[in-house]
Amino acid sequence: MSDYFSNIRKWCDEALRAIKEFLKETSKRNNQKELEKFQEKLITFRDDLNEKQNNLTEKEVYDKAVEIYDEFYKRFSNVSVEDENSNMNIGRSVPIGGHKLPPLPYAYNALEPYIDEETMRLHHDKHHKSYVDGLNKAEMELQRARQTNNFDLVKHWERELAFNGAGHYLHTIFWSVMSPKGGGQPQGRLLQAINHSFGSFDRFKKQFSEAANKVEGGGWTILVWSPRSGRLEILQAEKHQNLSQWDVIPLLALDVWEHAYYLKYKNNRKKYIDNWWNLVNWPEVDKRFNEAQKVRWVPY
Repeated sequence: MSDYFSNIRKWCDEALRAIKEFLKETSKRNNQKELEKFQEKLITFRDDLNEKQNNLTEKEVYDKAVEIYDEFYKRFSNVSVEDENSNMNIGRSVPIGGHKLPPLPYAYNALEPYIDEETMRLHHDKHHKSYVDGLNKAEMELQRARQTNNFDLVKHWERELAFNGAGHYLHTIFWSVMSPKGGGQPQGRLLQAINHSFGSFDRFKKQFSEAANKVEGGGWTILVWSPRSGRLEILQAEKHQNLSQWDVIPLLALDVWEHAYYLKYKNNRKKYIDNWWNLVNWPEVDKRFNEAQKVRWVPY
C-alpha cells in the first residue's frame, strides 16, 4: 500500500473512532440514522483501500477521499446534542498532548508541476509532523508544571507552545486551501469582500505576493478576517507566530519557509509564489470566510 493510501486509511480509522465515541456517549440525538449511514459509507471506503488497492489509482482514491472528507466535516462540524450541553461537536476537544497529523486531502504528486512530490512528502510527513510532536510535548510539559506547581521552565514551554501550535494550525489550513483544481479568482461574497478591503482582486493579489516575497527568513503570509474592523487584511508572520495580530481569523495561508519550495525553486521564492496562485482552492477559502464572517465585534 502506498504512503498516500496508508495516510487516508489512518484518517478513516480516526474518523470512525470519533463517530463511534460520539454515538456511544450521546444519548439524545435526532440524526442517529444519518450518522450510522455515513459510518457505513466510511467503513466501505476504508475496506476498499485494503481489498482493492491494486486496482485503484491515486486519482480515484483522491476523488473519493475529497468527497468523504467534505461530507464528514459538513455533517459533523455543527452536530448538536439535545441536552443541557447543546451544540456539542463531534470532535469536542483535542486531549492535552493529543494532536495528530491530518492527512493530505490529495495525493503527494497532485499539485505538480507547481509543487513537486518530494517536497510535499518532506513538508507534510516530516516538517508538519515535527510541529505536531512539538505542540504535544509543550502541552504535556505545561500540564506537568501545573500538576507539580513547578513553573521554572514556563517561559520556554510557552514559547514552544506558540511556535509549534501556530505551525501545526497554519499548515493544516495550508493543505486545505490548495487544490489540483485550484487557481483563478474567488466568487460571490468573498470577491466582494476582497474588492471592498483592497480595491480589486489584482491589488489584493499584488499585495499578498509582495508581502510573501518580503517575509524575512522563514514565515507566512496570511489573509485574515478581522471581526473588529469588519474587513479582510493581509498579515506577515515570521516563523509561525511573530509579527501577526490577535483577534483575527486566518482564511488563506501561504508557507514561505524554504522547506516549502527549495527543492524545486532553490532561492527563487518569487517564482514559487507566482506559481502557487495556480493552486489556491478558492471554494475552501470562501467556506472559511462565510463561517468567519459570522464573528463580529463592536468596531473600534
